[in-house]
Amino acid sequence: MGPSNFSEVGKFMVLDPYVRRRLKAADEALGFSLMDRFYEAETDYSEYTQAAFLVNSLALADRAVDTLGMRPDICVGPSFGQKAATVYAESLDFADALRMTVEMARCEEEFFASTHSDVVTQSVVRTPGDRLEELMAGLRERDELCEVSGRLDHNFFLVSLRESMLDELKAGIRDMGGYPMYTMRPPVHAPSFGALRAKAEREVLDRYEVRAPALTVVADQDGSVVETADAMRTMLLDTFDRAIHWPDAVAGLQRLGVERLVVAGPDNLFRRLDCTTKNFEVLAFDPKSTVKQLTAPVRV
Repeated sequence: MGPSNFSEVGKFMVLDPYVRRRLKAADEALGFSLMDRFYEAETDYSEYTQAAFLVNSLALADRAVDTLGMRPDICVGPSFGQKAATVYAESLDFADALRMTVEMARCEEEFFASTHSDVVTQSVVRTPGDRLEELMAGLRERDELCEVSGRLDHNFFLVSLRESMLDELKAGIRDMGGYPMYTMRPPVHAPSFGALRAKAEREVLDRYEVRAPALTVVADQDGSVVETADAMRTMLLDTFDRAIHWPDAVAGLQRLGVERLVVAGPDNLFRRLDCTTKNFEVLAFDPKSTVKQLTAPVRV
């Protein structure tokens, strides 16, 4: 989930006709103006911010199809992008996916208010994997929670740990020549969040019918092909307590013969990773470039 606060994407949402069509359906599904709630959102991962991200990702996919004159056969949704992939692959209706997104966001907020409330997820780059594991093992030997939540590239990781240990982790990363980037709150994709997975399944996902995908879907956790309704349901739940492994997802796409990757959504990360750009022709449909096209002067 890339930059999605109103200051980043609000202009795009006002101008883009594909977004306006999706927003009309979103307002009908949710029973309120998503744009108004999004404008008032105070956090980067509020339920309304997440719903807006879903709307924007799908609107940009709509735009990509019309612009390129082709429809994809294969779909992957890294991290939060799973929800957009689930809609695009027709495993969930758009309205149900929106409601599920809002309910899951509330479920997560409630969970982290009382459980693992001091845990964050830190992204680190230029970090050797073997030395990172040594650093993490040292923290775990002291009974500290320290888990990999994502392998995004050969030297790019997400690490979940207690916030009180964050300075020690950052210092260790710098000592090995790495660079700590941003800190995510709430945390994501950590094996210790099995209770959140169970809560989300029981309170949210069990209320929705997930269908088998109409497109070939690749799981972001291991690059496997997701073909059945049960497998789609499992993938959606795996996002709570199973780490992303983007290099494996890339390998899965390559096994299927993918050469061109069209990235639809507010993404500043996955489309720029070395393992992405070295293996695919990458085309990006994102809010900023779309706004430039929509506001460009017309020459006559």
